[in-house]
Amino acid sequence: MSTRRSALIGRSMPISAQKTCATTQGGSKKSHYRPLPKEFRHHGFTFRQISREGDAAIYEQRWTGCAEPSVCYEIIRVRYRDGFHIGGRFVEPAEIYPNSEAWGVDGFTLTDKEAAFAKLRELA
Repeated sequence: MSTRRSALIGRSMPISAQKTCATTQGGSKKSHYRPLPKEFRHHGFTFRQISREGDAAIYEQRWTGCAEPSVCYEIIRVRYRDGFHIGGRFVEPAEIYPNSEAWGVDGFTLTDKEAAFAKLRELA
């Protein structure tokens, strides 16, 4: 019996073709981060993610205090925060929305949807 053939005995495929267990090595570090929510409310506005390409996303922004709100689009660079301990508990690593100090660098507000998608492509 040949060496190759003996490797098939008791198996449905050669050893070299069998699946192996996945490891964290070689995996994306970003897979360990809690993703940004698809929808959230903040300061009287509702934000809904309408597109994402890699680390860039568009959120549709609507003011909740108006029957017919005007719509704006926030285009953001998704940032990442490492996990940390506070008050005896662990806060998991997470994707984060840019804060107001980062606006104009990591976040942009536009009123035109087409322009928002152009900015998204620029950031992606």
